[in-house]
Amino acid sequence: MSDNDIPLRKDVPAEYKWDLTGLYASEEDWERDFAAIPNLVRNFAAFKGRLGDGSDTLLRALRAEEELDRCMENVYHYASLCNEADQGDSTAQERLNRAMMALTKAEADTSFFLPELLSVPDDKILEWIEGPDFADYKIYVKKLLHHKPHTLSEKEERILALQSDSAGTASNVFSLLTDVDMSFGTVTDDGVEKPLTHGTWSSFMESHDRSLREDAYRKFYGAYEAHANTLAALYAGSVNNDVFRSRARGYGSSLEAALYGDKVPVSVYKNLVDTVHDNLEPLHRYYSLRKKILGVDELRHWDVYVPLVKSVRTDIPYEEAVEIVREALAPLGKDYTDTLCDGLLHGWVDRYENKGKNSGAFSSGAYKGSPYILLNYRSDTLRDVYTMAHEGGHSMHSWYSVRNNPFMSYDYTIFEAEVASTFNEELVFEHLLRNAKDRDMRLYLLSSRASDILATLYRQTMFAEFELKAHESVESGIPLSTDALRSMYRGLLELYFGPEMRFEPCSDLEGLRIPHFYNAFYVYKYATGISASLALARRVTSGGEKEKSDYFEFLKSGGSRYPIESLRLAGVDMERTESVRSALDTFRDIVGQLEESL
Repeated sequence: MSDNDIPLRKDVPAEYKWDLTGLYASEEDWERDFAAIPNLVRNFAAFKGRLGDGSDTLLRALRAEEELDRCMENVYHYASLCNEADQGDSTAQERLNRAMMALTKAEADTSFFLPELLSVPDDKILEWIEGPDFADYKIYVKKLLHHKPHTLSEKEERILALQSDSAGTASNVFSLLTDVDMSFGTVTDDGVEKPLTHGTWSSFMESHDRSLREDAYRKFYGAYEAHANTLAALYAGSVNNDVFRSRARGYGSSLEAALYGDKVPVSVYKNLVDTVHDNLEPLHRYYSLRKKILGVDELRHWDVYVPLVKSVRTDIPYEEAVEIVREALAPLGKDYTDTLCDGLLHGWVDRYENKGKNSGAFSSGAYKGSPYILLNYRSDTLRDVYTMAHEGGHSMHSWYSVRNNPFMSYDYTIFEAEVASTFNEELVFEHLLRNAKDRDMRLYLLSSRASDILATLYRQTMFAEFELKAHESVESGIPLSTDALRSMYRGLLELYFGPEMRFEPCSDLEGLRIPHFYNAFYVYKYATGISASLALARRVTSGGEKEKSDYFEFLKSGGSRYPIESLRLAGVDMERTESVRSALDTFRDIVGQLEESL
């Protein structure tokens, strides 16, 4: 498939698509499970008012809940993946909407469970779940008890459950607007007119043709400028909903609400921002170096992604990228690499861009089926090799979690997930650097890795700070207007990029185009994740069997522990700032090498 062609979904060869038959062999099978949901809801709801009757009743209720949850997970997972592959497909949209409506109704009809369970004395529940029959549910129940201070009455929980579908409206509209309805036009590259899309954007930003980068940048953000007020209103609506739900549950802030379930202290988030603020100097040095190397009078926003070294081949076909990943991850053992690479080549991955497809990349695993990966792989950007390894890290985390935990406690947190993914990226970098055949390749890899750490640690922390400012604004009674959001984001751009950068009037629109902002306080986990993964990669590659075993225990832990605890098991303490500071020192060291060499 040519990178210059963006086909319709129906024209993509089957071998380039993920194989969803592990979830459902046919549409009829999906419909059968979908139709079963109401009866499973009734079976579970039949335990209403009886949860305190005794351990046997609670056990049967938990089994009924598990049966319902398994079915709903499969139904939603399949519908979501089909929709992500082609968001312009009305059949896929309808299927997903049906699934979401069914899940919303199920949540409302079973919303009695948590408040009723938590009304039973803790000592009685803790005694019951010590029995051997509760082995598959013990951890799950203990985590439910953690939510007791912020669980509402049955009627209030039902109201919140009924509101969950409409709560996703801002995110859904944002996705449809930016991925389906918005058009960015075309740009001329080396005399050939090419489409400008989310998928091609990164390639154009890495072009050594500065006029092409500027043209792509202005057209890309021009499309966002045309919808600036709508985009600002959507994000403001999302923030307002976050504030509403946190206040309804009695949290001190939206940030506290977002971190509470993972038992992550608010200090971890704020310490991350403060630690990065204390280490902006190497970032500003990096941009100063970039300005000198590019030989420009003014560093502009379209100059920050182009590789600093020109004479390096970056045409890496998909299959070759898989072999690079296989070799790079060899320290994790043959079982790991064989499992991952077989999945990358045979059915786990939806490989290339098609019209209407989600423009990003993700791994989406469930207890049933494969740990599926969505890519928009392009052979002309090395970053996509890292993305493959990154999403492969997520998928292998899911692979081990499913095989080492019962259904009710297999699902790990995003906080942990971003460690497994960026760990793989680091091993890919180290492998490529070791095998660099000449000075230019080495410098190219160093500059690329600097960009990757910058994007994952510095940039995601900047995003996290923007989210915090936006939510704190609403929580202090100041509404989020278009101008307020843009001004807030522009201030952060100037702080993080430093004095060398000259921004355009449209540059602050970047803050209105980040999909992850619709999942509040998510992006900081990329920054903490890379900090932990850099430390763990050094520990595993320089250590022995114990260090590798510790890492695999982390991968296998699934949802059996809280994330701070599972990472301590692997060998890193995220309540302390050492790992963040060490990661920033790694960036500082790479910048120093680039300054010396370039």
